[in-house]
Amino acid sequence: MPSITREDVVNQLRTVNDPELHQDLVTLNMVKEVQVDGGLVRVGIELTTPACPLRGQIGADVEEAIKRIPGVEQVEIEWGAQVRPSRPQTGEMGSVKNVIAIGSGKGGVGKSTVAVLLATGLRRAGATVGLLDSDVYGPSIPTMIGIEGARPEIRGNKILPIEACGLRIMSIGLMVERDTALIWRGPMVHGVVKQFLEQVAWGNLDYLIVDLPPGTGDVPLTLAQSIPMTGSVTVCTPQDVAVNDARRAVRMYEQLSIPCLGIIENMSYYLCPKCGHRDELFDHGGALAAAQELGVPYLGEIPLNARLRKFGDEGTPEKAFTDADDYVVQAIGRVVSALAGQISIRGELKRTAPTLTIE
Repeated sequence: MPSITREDVVNQLRTVNDPELHQDLVTLNMVKEVQVDGGLVRVGIELTTPACPLRGQIGADVEEAIKRIPGVEQVEIEWGAQVRPSRPQTGEMGSVKNVIAIGSGKGGVGKSTVAVLLATGLRRAGATVGLLDSDVYGPSIPTMIGIEGARPEIRGNKILPIEACGLRIMSIGLMVERDTALIWRGPMVHGVVKQFLEQVAWGNLDYLIVDLPPGTGDVPLTLAQSIPMTGSVTVCTPQDVAVNDARRAVRMYEQLSIPCLGIIENMSYYLCPKCGHRDELFDHGGALAAAQELGVPYLGEIPLNARLRKFGDEGTPEKAFTDADDYVVQAIGRVVSALAGQISIRGELKRTAPTLTIE
């Protein structure tokens, strides 16, 4: 029987496509190493995000393809992940690979809760994540992260973000007293948001999650004019009034040339912890219908849950992934993975096929 060569393995991997990016792993430069030891083949696969939702499918396809080579008895895959930038790596924020705005058409839909959960989920997957609270009039991120009263350090002409829960965080709530009412006109808000973008020492980040104020006002416009953005996520609840506002938010981002990465339905349903009865308090499925109508991705649903509310009030977002009910943890995990997948897709749309480099 002829011996197995690295070229044999690489050629087989050219037949394996990333299910989301729709190109083969070799063209996408996801194959980082190939070793052949008799009938054992070891391959290194580098995913485009540590939160890849289709890792299991990619692994199965890789193993199946390599085992078609005569003489292969065993396949071992060593996984890695390298988040790829979807925005120019230049300027003040050149070390931030992806900037994602989390917005809503109206208040009260849990947008800030979702922003914290997304940031925490991406960080737990292994990414380096920043969280910018740009809701100047109602900053809630310091409470949800448990850093009320903390003050950022000023070093030279840079503001150092607060590091907590594995995240790098900045909020106007860290710079004023908790009960201070900011009665600011648009130009002042514009200036503060630009300062947070340009003067905060974010460092190297895979993702910067930006929690926007509700509605279609000054802050999204400032973001669009100030920095290249990966895209936006719109959060809504299922009832018609919230979904209608979400549609307007999506249209606003389109007018600002910010791609919509998807819609999330928050407070999608309530599951009674005692009897298991499911109650769709605010109706159900409105976000999915809106996404289909608008032709944008649907990232999933997050249930209404007392523990999530408690973790937000306590400033312990990590517990949403460890101490919440299993169905809640799974729902949040699906949304985080879906967002990571859409960011990877957006990044590949802006890139030409890279050159193969296998060490």
